[in-house]
Amino acid sequence: MIVHRALPWDPRAAHDEPGGPLWFPQHFQGSGRHDNPGLYDCLYVAEAAVSAIAERLAPFRGTGALQPGLLTHAGRRLALASLELPESALVLDLDEPCTLVRERLRPSAVATRDRSVTQTYAAELHERHPAAALRWWSTLESSWANLTLFDRSAPLLSAHAVRALKVGDPEVQGAAEALGLL
Repeated sequence: MIVHRALPWDPRAAHDEPGGPLWFPQHFQGSGRHDNPGLYDCLYVAEAAVSAIAERLAPFRGTGALQPGLLTHAGRRLALASLELPESALVLDLDEPCTLVRERLRPSAVATRDRSVTQTYAAELHERHPAAALRWWSTLESSWANLTLFDRSAPLLSAHAVRALKVGDPEVQGAAEALGLL
C-alpha cells in the first residue's frame, strides 16, 4: 500500500532522521488526533497525496489565497513523501462498520475534534491489537482516507519518493481548492 506524507523536509537527512520521510517526531507529539507519546510515536499519512497536503494546509483556511510561504514549516520546504506499507500489515479500519461494532466505537467518536476522545481510543486499540496503523476518514473530506502509523510499523516502511512541493503542483492545487485557498 502506498501512502503519502507531507512533511517539512531536510533533503540532507537520512530517511529516519529529523526532516526525513520516515522520522517519527515524538517530541512534537501530544496534540494530534491519535497522539500518545508516552505509549508510542506515530506518523500521519494519507492514501491520497491531496489529503496529506490538505491536512498541512488546513490551518490556513480563511487566510486568503495560497502563497508559496504556506508551503514551508519550521524553516523547511514542505515535501510530499510516498511511503510503502506492505499489504500484509495489520491496519484497523475505522471506516469499516464491522470494526466499529467490534471495537464499540461510534463514527462520531472517530470524527470528533475532541482529542481526549480520539487519543483515548487510539491508546486502547494500540494496546489491544498488534496493528501497524489505524485507518480513518479525513474530517476535511470524508472520501479521503488517512492513516495513523504506529512506530511498530517503522521496520515495515520504505520511502519511495520525496519531492519538494510547489504552488503549481496538481495535488497542492487540489488541496488549496478543497480548502478555499484559491
